Amino acid sequence: MTKVIFGNHSSVIVPQQDRDNILKFYCDVLGGTVTKAESDRDFLLLGGNFYIVFLYGDVPDESEFLRTARSVWLEIKSDNVEELSRKILGSGLVRKLELPDPHLYFQAPGGQCLRLVGIEEDLSFYEGAGAGTDVVKVKEALKKEARNR
Repeated sequence: MTKVIFGNHSSVIVPQQDRDNILKFYCDVLGGTVTKAESDRDFLLLGGNFYIVFLYGDVPDESEFLRTARSVWLEIKSDNVEELSRKILGSGLVRKLELPDPHLYFQAPGGQCLRLVGIEEDLSFYEGAGAGTDVVKVKEALKKEARNR
């Protein structure tokens, strides 16, 4: 069988007006580095091995949470979850998402949704081990989040 793995590169198209907040968040808050900047894109390195390219353009603002069901949640890991949580929330650049889960979920500038977990944390729960997430509670929380917009 053919082997398939996720790579360490990603890109996203975002509105040009989000550029400053994206750079503040991914560089100043998360410690990323701009490896190359062009008029219509920024290449960022996060954690020493993950590259994300932000492509800026005249695109509709799709950053409103839950505008589409075709969303991907990204996971970031830290060796100091409490400190990074304070830094993320204190930046004023993100929107905290209320979900029935002990982790910090938030929406970053540009609309990406992320979950913060510990580097050494046992995440087997999210791999199907154990009881699993209460899907009914998650759906209720997402509906509440949409109503609060």
